[in-house]
Amino acid sequence: MGSFSIWHWLVVLVIIILVFGTKKLGSVGKDLGSAVKGFKDGLKEGEQAEVDAKKPAEKEVGRVIDNDKP
Repeated sequence: MGSFSIWHWLVVLVIIILVFGTKKLGSVGKDLGSAVKGFKDGLKEGEQAEVDAKKPAEKEVGRVIDNDKP
């Protein structure tokens, strides 16, 4: 009874499909996929923010306006 064979998993899968239905399982799968995608996008944004924070600040070079003209 230590491990399940493929037949055990197929029976469990059939029971789950009968209980929840294919439409419900499809929407759950879609929601789970979008949640994983959002999580990965968040990780990428966090890594980009760290890289941007480590960059040295660029100096602005501007014109000096002299208002002391006679």
